[in-house]
Order: sequence, then C-alpha cells, then structure tokens
Amino acid sequence: MKKINTSCIIDDDDIFIYGTKRIIKEVNFCEEILVFNNGQDALDEFKKLTDLGKELPSIIFLDLNMPIMNGWEFLEQFTKIENNNQDKVIVYIISSSVDPRDLEKVGNYEIIHNYILKPFSSKDLESILKDVTA
Repeated sequence: MKKINTSCIIDDDDIFIYGTKRIIKEVNFCEEILVFNNGQDALDEFKKLTDLGKELPSIIFLDLNMPIMNGWEFLEQFTKIENNNQDKVIVYIISSSVDPRDLEKVGNYEIIHNYILKPFSSKDLESILKDVTA
C-alpha cells in the first residue's frame, strides 16, 4: 500500500503520542512524523516550513484540548497560512471529547476530514491511508 510523506500529531498527551507513533510505524503510514504539544508550536514550525518553500504535512492529527493554543485556535490561524500544498492538507480531529458543540464546529472547516474518538487504532489509520492514497 502506498504511504504519505509527512504526518503531524498535535497533542499534549505523551501516552497518546507514543501509542500513535507506534501504530503509524506498524501500518507503514508515512515517511516522517512531526510532533507538537500545542497548536502554537505547530503553527510556528509550519510558518518556518512555508518561509523555506517546503510543504506542510499531508495529514494532521489534531487534539482539541491543549494548553497554550487549543485545536480550534490552531485551525483558525492555520487556515490563514499560505503554502503551496495547503489545499492538499487534511486534518483529522482526534479527541476524547463527545461534546456536541465540538462535533457541530467540525462542519465549519472544510479542511477537517473526520472526527475520530480516542483511542486510535491501526484500523483507523489503515482506513485513512486508503482514503488519502486512493
């Protein structure tokens, strides 16, 4: 199965990050994994990549509840970054929140492909990989 170049995890839960990275490697999902513990750190790095003319990660796994800058604040700023592959970036919300307001907000962002409840499984990743490489 084909894999993607770069994916990104934006989450403040080290246990979730560890498990997700392990599953990503097991499934042979991507070449490179970027990890950030909050939205601000991710935005700062994405702006650097853009300034250098590099592409943003193809897939972003985004938690909603984080310190410094939460997932919704990140999305608000991220959609303003101009990059040569921005229209090819897909965001998956990965959250333990079942708040109906969060589910409703997902519809406000074209870039969000799906809302997946934690914990993440290898089947989730395999399904995502099929979708994005088809």
